[in-house]
Amino acid sequence: MKSKRQKPRRSLSKAKLDEMIAEATVDAYGDSEQIMGFFCLLEERLQLPFNTEVLGIEVTVESLDVTDEEEIVAICSRGKSRQRISILDLPLPSPPPQGAEWIDAFRRWARAR
Repeated sequence: MKSKRQKPRRSLSKAKLDEMIAEATVDAYGDSEQIMGFFCLLEERLQLPFNTEVLGIEVTVESLDVTDEEEIVAICSRGKSRQRISILDLPLPSPPPQGAEWIDAFRRWARAR
């Protein structure tokens, strides 16, 4: 991480996020199928790996997974250590990786549930 003081990230409009939510959840019935729709799009479009900072420590987001509780998590590593962090709680670097707007869309969807 280069600097603690970073420009705020430009966010997408609510209408654009809603379009993305519709794309992720098309033909998905219930939360389980909708979460899997987001997971598939995140796997396709989120550029991995990328570095971010968690609790003041730089980590590498290596991959994504879905837990038995149907939570999308980022698999973060630092050296030999690995930690799963909910994608809803994952801080994003500035600039964010390509495809990070899908995390924003998922967060909007999750808040509305």
